Amino acid sequence: MVNIATRSFEEDTLERAANGESITRDEAYRLVRFDGTLIPALMDCASRIRLRHKGRMVSYSRKVFIPLTNLCRDKCGYCTFVKAPKHPEARTMTPEEVLAVAEAGRKAGCKEALFSLGEKPEEVHPLARKHLEQLGYPSMTAYLIDMCRLVYRETGLLPHSNSGVLEREEVAQLKEVTVSMGLMLENISPRLLERGQAHYGCTGKAPELRIATMSYAGEMKIPFTTGILIGIGETPEERVDSLFAIKELHEEYGHIQEVIIQNFRAKHDTRMRGFKEPTALDMVVTIAVARLVLGGQMNIQAPPNLTPDAYQFYLTAGINDWGGVSPVTKDFINPEKAWPKIVELKERTEEAGFTFRERLAIYPEYIVEKPGYVNPSMRDTMLDWTDQDGYVREEETRW
Repeated sequence: MVNIATRSFEEDTLERAANGESITRDEAYRLVRFDGTLIPALMDCASRIRLRHKGRMVSYSRKVFIPLTNLCRDKCGYCTFVKAPKHPEARTMTPEEVLAVAEAGRKAGCKEALFSLGEKPEEVHPLARKHLEQLGYPSMTAYLIDMCRLVYRETGLLPHSNSGVLEREEVAQLKEVTVSMGLMLENISPRLLERGQAHYGCTGKAPELRIATMSYAGEMKIPFTTGILIGIGETPEERVDSLFAIKELHEEYGHIQEVIIQNFRAKHDTRMRGFKEPTALDMVVTIAVARLVLGGQMNIQAPPNLTPDAYQFYLTAGINDWGGVSPVTKDFINPEKAWPKIVELKERTEEAGFTFRERLAIYPEYIVEKPGYVNPSMRDTMLDWTDQDGYVREEETRW
């Protein structure tokens, strides 16, 4: 214990946080720029908070990734997923292709169908409108809704959709055919929309639009995944502001089931290919501060494939989930970074002293403790797969 007479502002903040007190925005600003010698204390504090509320359970979701279309109205400076209409790989999947991928996932023991797609491409791209006309749909959201319905009906996989910003009516329609939804806030700062910044020319990256979409989901009691993307030109303080924006949403609605701390990785075919990537130290400090800001009850995740040599440190920094891991499909957002094998992830997690459990796309507490968040049409499937604690029954888990 540090003598109170000589204890620094940061040490005093950590002591209070470890004892259950919330930290202020100004305190978080100080912590996110922590002196390197105090980083172990920050990580220890975050770990203690996680252990008090989450124990030593670390979860993941076995998913199949369905990239419905890689056309998009936005042009993020770091994105390799989106293809220009003239690119030979620009495409929209057919229902047959969607079902083939979903069926492969079902055979591999997946429970989640993660639909990821470019945002409203038909607004700017004639090619997207052509694809939709050929498929018989007025919009990509309408097509997504039908594909979620199709996959659940034919394979039983639980749909989770990541489709960018949405209108209230679109959120309501997707609620009927999904078990959960997601939208990365990435960053709350409008500065990143300015010329030369990561989100320049990206209509859907306006923070107020993303907050609005998440608010609609909160009003409708939809379990929701969001998060921040670090290393895209934001300041440490803007990371903190983004975490507080997420915290405020959750305090109002109670629907944020998971917060992802994701690190930017430079891609050779993007305009940010020369950007410096965040270090493992950047990640663990941000994760730890996120744990202090968001509290012990929040599920905090960091993708294990993006920093494979350091991801066990994420456990020490306060995460309690690895996110979706696919035994079938690659990470289309970061295709150069393969998913770890699930058996390897299990071994590494257990080596660090944690228990490794599979969950569904909807978190256990939303199944067991918050029944109002469960899609009634999918309830029986969820209950068939899960135990009394809301995790996938161990006999259902195949490595």
